[in-house]
Amino acid sequence: MESRKLVFPLLSLFVFSLLSGQGSGRRHVDYRFNSRPTKLFVFGDSYVDTGNIKASTSSSRNFPYGITFPGVPSGRFSDGRVLTDFFANYLELKSPETFSGWRKGGRKGPKYGMNFAFGGTGVFDTSFPFPNMTTQIDFFQGLVANNIFAPKHVGSSVALVSPSGNDYSFYQERNGSIEGLQPFIISVVNQIAVNLKRIHSLGVKKIVVLGLGPVGCLPQPTANSSFKHCNATSNSMAKVHNLLLKQAVEKLNKETKGSPFIIFDVYNAILSIIRNKGNPKARVRFETPLKPCCFGVSSEFSCGSVDEKGNKMYTLCTRPKSTLFWDSVHPTQQGWFATFSSLASSLKYHL
Repeated sequence: MESRKLVFPLLSLFVFSLLSGQGSGRRHVDYRFNSRPTKLFVFGDSYVDTGNIKASTSSSRNFPYGITFPGVPSGRFSDGRVLTDFFANYLELKSPETFSGWRKGGRKGPKYGMNFAFGGTGVFDTSFPFPNMTTQIDFFQGLVANNIFAPKHVGSSVALVSPSGNDYSFYQERNGSIEGLQPFIISVVNQIAVNLKRIHSLGVKKIVVLGLGPVGCLPQPTANSSFKHCNATSNSMAKVHNLLLKQAVEKLNKETKGSPFIIFDVYNAILSIIRNKGNPKARVRFETPLKPCCFGVSSEFSCGSVDEKGNKMYTLCTRPKSTLFWDSVHPTQQGWFATFSSLASSLKYHL
């Protein structure tokens, strides 16, 4: 994921109209698996990528990434485990093999599923030269068509889908207008809905999709306030995205037998951690939740940066476990643990 400061002064009326159209809630229906899922398929970006990007130019392949787990850079955009790892553990599975790793080895279908996510990517193309979500699903479809994953295995699987904001970062990079933002958000959410429906059509029984987190609380936009205050205007964009996503998923569930689509409310999970300086139920404490563990010595540098002489140009905290955020946009392993501990309750009646 990559985030930039977003300003949305024209969205308040749109947010109000969406809120006023919300119903009183749907009746809960239990559509759990008869047995635990046997495979996990992952699509999206750096919040769930466990090593698909092999290039050394990726920060995830350079020190100090991976210092907590596995001890060396592994391609995860954190000091250790990311959301995929905690979700797989919840399902009592090992984290699935990466598509890049499997393709290089040319083996049969991996036992625990497959991770197709690439850091920096979006629902649409971004500035990063990696497969967008449509192409990631194309990879999956090809494996299903070639019986690398048999229908019975796909039918007992879960998908984790993470569209966590790179489309909006790229919109800013292209100097997208304020007036064009609202229709762009709609197009992003509509494409997410198309992707979810397509994954389900390939045989996946349950699909968990991430809502957008509080992007205005990421270290990148809070650096201007010395990591003390979230950017409310940026968070307003996330609220619009999440309201539209909620409506889209409710519509999909009404149209699809078994209500297979589930939203992870990342926004409120992380916001609660920030406000409470941790997650008391998970016994996690973050004294300065907005301040990252690893960040560049100036705006020109980032976590892991070195100069032409190889000198490190970043500051690294002594205890990553004590911080919610690892770098300018990604949580630490402990941050993901605290976040998933909150999100897991939404799976109670579904998986």
